[in-house]
Amino acid sequence: MPKLPSLSAREVCRILQKHGFAIVRQKGSHIILRKELPGRGITVPVPNYSEIAKGTLKSIIDQSEIPNSEFQK
Repeated sequence: MPKLPSLSAREVCRILQKHGFAIVRQKGSHIILRKELPGRGITVPVPNYSEIAKGTLKSIIDQSEIPNSEFQK
């Protein structure tokens, strides 16, 4: 598995929105995105930083259920 790239909050939000997530609100320094699925919804908080830490990005990928390859540059 290739290493995760350095991504900004704007880039991560763009990828999530491409996969059906929508920005529902922003509270403090976190942007909250949500995707409705049959019988459940997925909520993913994204810190509004110019560079998201690798561990945080991995957590966002796991929560969003989007393949790792979509976050590669």
